[in-house]
Amino acid sequence: MNRILVADDDADIRGALRIYLEAEGYEIVEAENGQEVLDLLGKSSRGLLPELQLILLDVMMPVMDGIICLHKIRENYNLPVILLTAKSENSDKVLGLTVGADDYVTKPFDPVELIARVKSQLRRYLLLGNANSCQEDNNSSHLTIGGIDVYDDEKKVTLDGEEVSLTPTEYEILKLFMLHPGKVFAPAEIYRNVWEDPVPGAEGTVAVHIRHLREKLEIDPAEPRYIIVVWGQGYKMTQGN
Repeated sequence: MNRILVADDDADIRGALRIYLEAEGYEIVEAENGQEVLDLLGKSSRGLLPELQLILLDVMMPVMDGIICLHKIRENYNLPVILLTAKSENSDKVLGLTVGADDYVTKPFDPVELIARVKSQLRRYLLLGNANSCQEDNNSSHLTIGGIDVYDDEKKVTLDGEEVSLTPTEYEILKLFMLHPGKVFAPAEIYRNVWEDPVPGAEGTVAVHIRHLREKLEIDPAEPRYIIVVWGQGYKMTQGN
């Protein structure tokens, strides 16, 4: 059974999320602030609690807010994180995605959308964590473009021989590009392939993830060699010349 950590200082919201998620068969662990999230993750990593597969993380919480908590999570953990944000707080969404969130859901949330995003993140994370899982027929266990190598059996990425730490979402975006070098992907197409759940207005989410990916792979993210923009159309992968 997959276990989801729900972090929100509002007990009513935690209760609603528990009802929706337990109805889908998930086991729920609750936290009221960012520090509790880190404490629970630490216990889980030491085997004192069952393994957690996903975090639903509110941005505005006491003691430690969601953005600071997310930054600390990404120092040690790669499990998917979906932010819970107020509908009007676009800056929180962008900052959260930049720090390392995989997706976000706005409050008040639509239960159907929430469950779809949770399932999408869990599918990708569980596949990424299973080195023996079946891959698509056109996948290769080792992909190389320029100085970037993707070792899909090990779920490892190196840049000029040095290992690069990517989130599951970043890994899947890079792998999509590496499988189709030179192909131009529109943002909506990237979202559909990676998130497996097309959502209107997802272009901003894709742009932030690609910017974060460039920061890890490019010498100068402002002048990218590998993942470049094709204006008015989308993004493509080049040889890095």
